[in-house]
Amino acid sequence: MRRMPTHCPSCNSPMHITELTCSVCETTVRGRYTGCPICELSDENVRFVQLFVTCRGNIKEMERETGLGYWTIRSRLDEVVEALQAQSAGTPEPSIITRRRDILAAVERGDLSIEAAEQALRELKRS
Repeated sequence: MRRMPTHCPSCNSPMHITELTCSVCETTVRGRYTGCPICELSDENVRFVQLFVTCRGNIKEMERETGLGYWTIRSRLDEVVEALQAQSAGTPEPSIITRRRDILAAVERGDLSIEAAEQALRELKRS
């Protein structure tokens, strides 16, 4: 999927939409416009949101579609929510999201016990 760039390829500063053109009549409107918050998400998170909406927010349906377990899907949903909240606060996506997702995925694979995961998640909360 080809997406509109949101950051300058030269200096990595945020880019702003300043012109819109009609593809039929060539009318052009100039100004400073905000972009779509969902479009600012990573490609992986955009695909997750698309699937979530297609499944009408039904996590059971998402489990069937993706083959992922409930906690992994909930973790991904939490990641998307936190990324959107971070955008509105003007901060980058926190790395705690990725660590939380890794812990829950380890539980789902059976690599980590529930007790150990609870402890690891408590420690993340404190940091």
